[in-house]
Amino acid sequence: MAYKSICTFIASEAQADGLIASAQSLANRFDAHLEICCLGIDTTQSVGFYAGAPAMIYQDALDQARASADALATRVKKLLQHADLRWSVDTAILTLGGISSYVGLKARFSDLIVLPRPYGDGHGPQDEFITEAALFDGGAPVLVLPKLGRELPDFAKIVLAWNQSDEALAATRAALPLLKLADMVNVVVVDPPVHGIERSDPGGMLTQLLVRHGVTADISVIAKTLPRISDMLRRHAQDQAADLLVIGAYSHSRLRQAILGGTTRNLLEETTIPVFLAR
Repeated sequence: MAYKSICTFIASEAQADGLIASAQSLANRFDAHLEICCLGIDTTQSVGFYAGAPAMIYQDALDQARASADALATRVKKLLQHADLRWSVDTAILTLGGISSYVGLKARFSDLIVLPRPYGDGHGPQDEFITEAALFDGGAPVLVLPKLGRELPDFAKIVLAWNQSDEALAATRAALPLLKLADMVNVVVVDPPVHGIERSDPGGMLTQLLVRHGVTADISVIAKTLPRISDMLRRHAQDQAADLLVIGAYSHSRLRQAILGGTTRNLLEETTIPVFLAR
């Protein structure tokens, strides 16, 4: 398996240059096709207008969204016009409520989605909606980048969070192309259950699977000494000098409304290294 179709979604000009640079470097690494989706998002209609609002209000909001998408597409084409890779650009005019269906469809037919961190200064609800739609509606792995606009690291040292869950196993399988290129993969297990099926060898079966794929891997079993699992994973990744963290993505609600699970959200809010998510 390799990533041959990489996709990214751009919803603001502030993200364009940096996100393209990062996604382009990854596409070059895997000789992949890069698809850039430029989104014009009408955020006004997520809450609606008062009854009887003039039609021109609706039309004006849509016109602004269309102009934004067209400007982003023009910018992207200029950035990539001399790029030595296969690429394409698509545009879409969406309301907040329409993000999930469009992003989900595009993600469903992509090997990997590259996105900026959805939280922090300069980010809005649309960024979280896009991240969630790619993961939960598209079922695609997502590489979340805390910093944009530079060559991605080689991902030579990767920390893989393991808790025996289906999500963690799905993330492992989806990340295999990156894991196989790493110099070392550290499988970290936080407070394994004493009566679990892996109680005698936490992470052992997973590591065996990785080694059979040619991955160089070791295991760290650590105690939970901080209040949140996300804090433990971030500190462990820092101690390991890792340049990528691989985790399973979680959501606690069927009607998510763009609310990622606690550990996942906390990691994305505070991480300083790229995070690879899948479920």
